[in-house]
Amino acid sequence: MAYPYCILCCGGTACESNKGAEIYTRLSAEAARCGVQDQVQIVKTGCFGFCEQGPIVKVLPDDSFYVNVKPEDVPEIIAEHILKGREVSRLVYKEAEEKKKSTAVEEIGFYKKQFRVVLRNCGFINPENIDEYLANEGYEGLEKVLFQMEPEEVIAELKKSGLRGRGGAGFPTWLKWDMTRKVSNDIKYVVCNADEGDPGAYMDRSTIEGDPHSIIEAMTICGHTIGANQGYVYIRAEYPLAVERLSIAIKQAKEYGLLGKNILGSGFDFDIEMRLGAGAFVCGEETALIKSLEGSRGMPIPKPPFPAQSGLWSRPTVINNVETLANIPVIMTKGGAWLAQIGTEKSKGTKVFALTGKVKNSGLVEVPMGTTLREIIFEIGGGIKDQKKFKGVQTGGPSGGILTEAVLDTPIDYESLTAMGSMMGSGGMIVMDEDDCVVDVARFYMEFCVDESCGKCSPCRIGTTQILNLLDKITHAKGTEADLDKLEAIGQAMTRASLCMLGGSAANPTLSTVKNFRDEYLEHIRDKKCRAGKCTHLVRYEIIAEKCRSCSLCARNCPANCISGAKGQPYVIDQKQCVKCGECMKRCKFGAVSKH
Repeated sequence: MAYPYCILCCGGTACESNKGAEIYTRLSAEAARCGVQDQVQIVKTGCFGFCEQGPIVKVLPDDSFYVNVKPEDVPEIIAEHILKGREVSRLVYKEAEEKKKSTAVEEIGFYKKQFRVVLRNCGFINPENIDEYLANEGYEGLEKVLFQMEPEEVIAELKKSGLRGRGGAGFPTWLKWDMTRKVSNDIKYVVCNADEGDPGAYMDRSTIEGDPHSIIEAMTICGHTIGANQGYVYIRAEYPLAVERLSIAIKQAKEYGLLGKNILGSGFDFDIEMRLGAGAFVCGEETALIKSLEGSRGMPIPKPPFPAQSGLWSRPTVINNVETLANIPVIMTKGGAWLAQIGTEKSKGTKVFALTGKVKNSGLVEVPMGTTLREIIFEIGGGIKDQKKFKGVQTGGPSGGILTEAVLDTPIDYESLTAMGSMMGSGGMIVMDEDDCVVDVARFYMEFCVDESCGKCSPCRIGTTQILNLLDKITHAKGTEADLDKLEAIGQAMTRASLCMLGGSAANPTLSTVKNFRDEYLEHIRDKKCRAGKCTHLVRYEIIAEKCRSCSLCARNCPANCISGAKGQPYVIDQKQCVKCGECMKRCKFGAVSKH
């Protein structure tokens, strides 16, 4: 049935948590109430990526991009746009600088420099409807592999594409598959690593939520290529929507003969099961993930042998993360040479980043490899919020370094980020402004790594704790300049000696900030001062005598009872008793309290 209008309603986690589900339900109900259910198709999609502006509703064929939509806006959208054909101008996204309507999504600054391969179907199709996936070249890659290609040809196309693992290590995908294919064993496995644990990262979650069939198709292609009949998706239990949609997709694929016994009559059998992770960050490391899948405690084991040779239950196993797998169907349909045209000489294709922090336009961003940090932050991201100054950007989550403005024009690829003291990681990108304290940020990430370390190897177990203790010492006004040398020595030892990449990269935020922001560390140590005011033990609140009106409002609201004074006299804070809560500054109506 052809509809004059189609309404795409974002059904990603971010929008769903902001009444997106209610908006979708109301749109359907309002269309029925107005008798226009035959004139408009209402589709719940995956994430549009522009999370800062959600909930998002898009109306086709007019390409109207409605943002910050509320449930109470629904009647107006149906009455004005669907019944009268008039755009609801107050809801249309307008560029902040131009204050004018963007006539197409491609013209919006957030999307202009993006190129969607992994996220090609997110925000475009209903992830719970296999027919919509099939209508957009879905499972064509699998059909081609089953009936037109030999496993060696699949490997050749992957090699031609230059696709490297998007989980962080950047290992050539073709080589991993080929290693497993060549191992002689009657049982092999395919594992999808969906255990996305970086703070602020949600690339894999959104990909599964918006396009689950792409992962099923890719895993099945891999299974046929390497000779495996069983696949597992190891996914975080904290991703209920992704789990639900992947479960629906697996069931649909089986019903359509695209999964299970004798797929498409080819004689090839392949099945997929899900396993829920319990939120251990270390299980993102492939050998720890394998141990968890086997029912043991998730702890890394030494390599070699590599999982491609001896992995799950000691059988040859290919482990790829969600983003890597999402590229596979496109490579099979368009060819490896097509993907190889995108990106840089050594880093082909695109990369998805979760752009968060002090940036105006936060959200999911997919750009060609070789795009600069400046383009992502200041063009796609719209620059820093509230006219603040850019301070640094961290790539690679808790394992990534914090980079300064001096390297913003460096093209992003695996090698360049590593050379700058950071890493690609799975794709987290957190922007910081002048109000952030790099010492406090380094301490936060090390605290995270201490909590998430499995404790198996001494360099990680002891090293993370020692670095955290030194950072705590510095932020508590007890640090010395010798502590900086200790931070570097311990960090370098951890990098060289840790069993897995959790310990091997945990010191990156500390090492990079000591190198790039040494003056800020020295300010904490020598001057006992935190310029951003984040390290509470280094903050000092004082009452400005000339501005004080002796109203006693600060003293009456001080939880530590450390403010005293008399009528007609300026009040005074007892610094020894002050707990640095800032309540005095919040309560003062005359601007008489300073913070420094």
